[in-house]
Amino acid sequence: MDSSRRLLPAVIEVMDDEMAKVIRAKAGAERLRIASEMYASARRMLLSHLQAEHADWDEQRLHHEVARRLSHGAV
Repeated sequence: MDSSRRLLPAVIEVMDDEMAKVIRAKAGAERLRIASEMYASARRMLLSHLQAEHADWDEQRLHHEVARRLSHGAV
């Protein structure tokens, strides 16, 4: 795939066709497990970042901010 097709105007990476084929071949439960692990990883990374940026925040405030950001402000 040519590199100019990998990013959409909103700077969102597009999955490579070969990787999409690999993911499609997996069972539904396996795809859900992968998605769940990716979400948990993003949550841990965001929490770590916020702890470093806001050392004065308590655990409740940190977790609330993580939830707010991951829910696009719905929390």
